[in-house]
Amino acid sequence: MKKQSIGVLKQSLEADELDQAYINALKSDERKGVQQLIQRYERKKLKEKALEEHFNRMSRNEKRHYANGCTYIAGVDEAGRGPLAGPVVAAAVILPHDFKLLGLNDSKQLNERTRHEFAHLIKKNAVSYSIAMIDNQTIDDINIYQATKRAMHGVVKQLDPSPDHVMIDAVSVDNLPCTSEAITKGDQESISIAGASILAKVTRDHFMKKLHEQYPAFGFASNMGYGTKQHLDMLKEQGISPYHRRSFSPVQNALSQ
Repeated sequence: MKKQSIGVLKQSLEADELDQAYINALKSDERKGVQQLIQRYERKKLKEKALEEHFNRMSRNEKRHYANGCTYIAGVDEAGRGPLAGPVVAAAVILPHDFKLLGLNDSKQLNERTRHEFAHLIKKNAVSYSIAMIDNQTIDDINIYQATKRAMHGVVKQLDPSPDHVMIDAVSVDNLPCTSEAITKGDQESISIAGASILAKVTRDHFMKKLHEQYPAFGFASNMGYGTKQHLDMLKEQGISPYHRRSFSPVQNALSQ
């Protein structure tokens, strides 16, 4: 076998142009640089295989409903049930049958850059998606659980085409236009719910960063309204903003002081 330069081999491996027999033969090449290329290539392949298996596992619920005759399957999730400030955001998404995005996962498991990249791809490829916010005043009026359900109900109703079945992360929502189910840790068990979780979180994070420009003392750009020590300290020092949830205990405590 004629030896190729390390530079040429690197390009060929990165482009995935070499068959397995040739790669196996390269393993006997005494050049250290070639062995490093092979090791890097095989680590990459193992990672791709793991991502493929993970994506296939997360697609099982969708495949089950396709097999039962559903055409449009929606995933629904929310972001922002726990924070002390800002809205709760729900998103719904219907993905095409052949959708594939290796690395798709619960939004909390992804870094910010990947969430933004994935949100763009989800919006670009989705059959339909919708996003809704419920503000902090409404949360205070009807409680966070009811506000979350209202947001989730709203995003499902906005989908066009209307879904045949809806999978929701851990919440049961009544009066939907189709069958539905709540799935515990659904953003780890369904690519549709995971996609919705990404859209919801990216949307809410963007809102909180804009809010930070108005109220920088609370650190909304980094804590997203959650009760970090710095946020709680600022509540005691400065009081509350118009976007804080007055019905939440730490905010009530700040008001009483």
